[in-house]
Amino acid sequence: MPRSGPRCWTRRATCSPRTPSAPAPPSLADVARRAGLARSSAYSYFKSRDDLLDALIVDTFPRWAAYVQARMAEAGTPGERVMAYVAANLHLVARGDHALARALAATSRTDTLAESSRLLHDDLAAPLRAALIEHGASDPVRTGELVQAIVYTLSRMIEDGLAEDAAERLARELLTPYLRSPVG
Repeated sequence: MPRSGPRCWTRRATCSPRTPSAPAPPSLADVARRAGLARSSAYSYFKSRDDLLDALIVDTFPRWAAYVQARMAEAGTPGERVMAYVAANLHLVARGDHALARALAATSRTDTLAESSRLLHDDLAAPLRAALIEHGASDPVRTGELVQAIVYTLSRMIEDGLAEDAAERLARELLTPYLRSPVG
């Protein structure tokens, strides 16, 4: 498939930055219209709206994990990697990527979404847990769950209108005392 093929134009047509709420995912005809293509183009790549949604799920989640992992890899210390994890996830939420995930969650494609969500969680939990282990966390699994709870809460706040930089500042205020010095 060419770079301007279905994955590229479905993403462009279904995502918009800072989407305030998650409307129902678009129909195939809507995707084609938003992407500036003939309706028949959408149907030449996808047999149904469900096929389109499956493609979006399979395409979106690995990109999310890769972005977060790349930001973590740029950080120097284990504490900085944990903060990079938080900041990268908050950035993706603020950019609107989470709105697509929420819209997909509202569909009937629970089988594909559940499997992709589990894989995304696993892809993200491993480097976070590794950073926490290196930092000296006595219980890196549960500590990771606490960090993730902060990400979830701040994500909801961003979706309710909190600016990304304000959300990141709150995360830093909360996590910096723990991350500043090794605990081991």
